[in-house]
Amino acid sequence: MALRFFPLLLCLFSLVFGVARASNPAEVVSKAVLLEDKTEEQISLIQSADPEPQLIALLTLWKEGGILLLEKPDKQKVPVRLEDKKDADDKQAAFLLDGHPLLNAAGQPVRLLASDLSAAETDSELRSAMKSILDLSGLAAPDKTSRLQAVETLGMEQNPARLPALRGRLAKETDAQVLHGINEAIALTEIKSADPETVTSACRTLGDLGSIRSQDALGAIAKESGPQARAAQDALRKIELHLLYVNTLGTLFRGLSLGSVLLVAALGLAVTFGLMGVINMAHGEMIAVGAYTTYVVQCIFGPGLELSPFGLHLSFPSLKATGWLYESYFLFAIPLSFLTAALAGIALERFVIRFLYRRPLESLLATWGVSLVLQQLFRLTFGANNVQVASPSWLSGHWTLNDVSLGWNRVFVIGFAIVIVIGVFLLLSRTPLGLLIRAVMQNRSMAACMGVRTERVNRLTFGLGSGLAGLAGAFLSQIGNVGPSLGQSYIVDAFMTVVVGGVGSLFGTIFSALGIGMADQSLQQILGNPVLGKILVLAGIILFLQWRPAGLFVTSSRSIDN
Repeated sequence: MALRFFPLLLCLFSLVFGVARASNPAEVVSKAVLLEDKTEEQISLIQSADPEPQLIALLTLWKEGGILLLEKPDKQKVPVRLEDKKDADDKQAAFLLDGHPLLNAAGQPVRLLASDLSAAETDSELRSAMKSILDLSGLAAPDKTSRLQAVETLGMEQNPARLPALRGRLAKETDAQVLHGINEAIALTEIKSADPETVTSACRTLGDLGSIRSQDALGAIAKESGPQARAAQDALRKIELHLLYVNTLGTLFRGLSLGSVLLVAALGLAVTFGLMGVINMAHGEMIAVGAYTTYVVQCIFGPGLELSPFGLHLSFPSLKATGWLYESYFLFAIPLSFLTAALAGIALERFVIRFLYRRPLESLLATWGVSLVLQQLFRLTFGANNVQVASPSWLSGHWTLNDVSLGWNRVFVIGFAIVIVIGVFLLLSRTPLGLLIRAVMQNRSMAACMGVRTERVNRLTFGLGSGLAGLAGAFLSQIGNVGPSLGQSYIVDAFMTVVVGGVGSLFGTIFSALGIGMADQSLQQILGNPVLGKILVLAGIILFLQWRPAGLFVTSSRSIDN
């Protein structure tokens, strides 16, 4: 008797489950949308479908309120989505969830008003189920960032139901960083297991991986007793060693980047103060000139700029650039910031500095007054508040290497400083201008007797130093806000860098900048107090100069020897 009904039961089983699996994503979502107020059935239905791209797109649309319900005259409801473009009557083209246009009785496409439709509702349980499906779909995303994000989300959920999907992706994944994340997510999930051996193995895996995110979970297990507690304690010790490694490398990288910032800011000062002997307190304002030039270039590529200094209305047109053209604005800002600051430096030398050579106190006071005037000019032109310079996408974000985060902007400043140092070295040692600068530095009177136009060399040298400061400002605009007092934040550190390295020594400036940057970041990391770290760095510099007043590298000069 039972055998007689077996074929019928088999047919019914195949019909029920076969239809659910055979249904395409549009049919699945359409059925789920129409099951209003039946959350459990909706969740069961969407979980029964394969997480293919079309299903993911429809669930995302539903979650964001993009699926609407059209009620027919017979009270039946049809799930639809509307095209973004509206006509003169604010109507939009309607489409079924499978992508086909909604047709009327005459077979013509239908246009609807969004206000005449109701949104397909969701509750917290349904949205949570959608999120789980979307997270699982992220495991197979084409881009590495999405896969990493999905793996981290699933790992923090610690849901055993996600283990098959994680293990399945483990066999297909080829990227080392994502593989590391999958192994970590699996181990994080397994430590919630009721099996002590599984928990012990997961603790050992997390320790070998140096999983920083698992410290809280391992700490809870370590308070228990048994093999899993000892495994958790061993894992925590390994993670602490890994943290020490990460913090040390991170400190070195931040110190190197800070030293590079100091180097870029101090290179121009090394030329004007080190080679020319001019104490230029307006050097910081040359940095601000370069930063504001970058801001103006960004505005020209973007929305344009309106300024009203001294009651005058200045309008900078907009290129309305988008995409890669707007992203390239910084490449145009770099040479323009150098040129603008160089012209400002030449004007400063022409109208102020050239009357004050060999008069250090007067030049210090005069350039300090110029710095105050320039700061007020910045306030009158751009306002007293900071202006925001947006970094292009290729300078945003970071690169993670074994849990050490390397910001692209900091990597850029390190490379930027290397290029500038090489360029300045080649300029001073391999060009006619460099030969003239070195000749005037060695003995100004003898160089003049040999026919060197020392006034012109002074002007070009001052322009070079100011232009380098402008380059520093262009980069500093990418790591912080630009304001009238931007240069004052770096002028003291720049002078310390030049003096410690040795006045007139390019290599001394390099070693000094990197040393001060490393010491500053290391002391901040060790002491946990940035202010105290800076105080100790300043005290160390004072003591060093007491022992070696000429700095690390002493530059000899015939004029000094005489």
